[in-house]
Amino acid sequence: MVAKRPVKWNTSLAAKALAVGCASCLVVGCIGIGIASAGVAADSDVDSFGIDMTRIENDEAASDPEPSEEASREANVLASASVRDISQGIAAIEEEEEAARIAAEEAARAEEEARIAAAEAAKARQQAQAAREAAADALAGLPDVDWSVGEEEFVSAWTARIDAYLAGSPLAGQGKTFAEAAWNNGVDPRWSPAISNTESSKGAHCFAPYNAWGWGGSGWSSWEEAINAHVAGLASSYGYSITYASATKYCPPNADHWFSATLSQMKLI
Repeated sequence: MVAKRPVKWNTSLAAKALAVGCASCLVVGCIGIGIASAGVAADSDVDSFGIDMTRIENDEAASDPEPSEEASREANVLASASVRDISQGIAAIEEEEEAARIAAEEAARAEEEARIAAAEAAKARQQAQAAREAAADALAGLPDVDWSVGEEEFVSAWTARIDAYLAGSPLAGQGKTFAEAAWNNGVDPRWSPAISNTESSKGAHCFAPYNAWGWGGSGWSSWEEAINAHVAGLASSYGYSITYASATKYCPPNADHWFSATLSQMKLI
């Protein structure tokens, strides 16, 4: 009895081990079959997806045809227009820069000219002031005319003095005409005879008949007519006697010479 129990236990243990082994094989087999099935299904899905993607790409290619000739031409036109627009933009910028440069140069030139003009004007004012001062000094040496003696004595005295001054010239013997015209117009009796020397060497070189004073643009018919017209013109347009201002008006191109030459002749009468 004692010898049979171990044998029975061993048999039961072997049966259990065999059962466990069979169960393990069954589980492994099922898992393998499932994995294989899944693999086949996956391969089938991948193959199907590849076919579908190929079909989609072919459809897209079919729906997107090659660019037409007109589309290409339009693209070229747009590209050319863009190039022209850029070129025109660059040209416009260059023109603006050139215009700005020219404007700056003109502004600088205008400023320079303005400075030169201002300096010249200041110099002219200074010279005019000096000339006036010199003229005042020169005029100080010219004796006054005595009007208080009355017409008869005035005309008599100045007739003699003017005749002496004009002796030997085309105006010789016109002293009384000058003296009477001076009295009637209130003008220095020496002024018109002296101008005749400055302008025509006392009537020797007249540009018009009997016009010894460079007066106006025409002549007269006699010395008497001419003398009276000239003295009256001095009274109405230039004043009583010679001044530097009257010289600049009578002979603008050469007022300094005209003033000094005429004044020096007046001092001789």
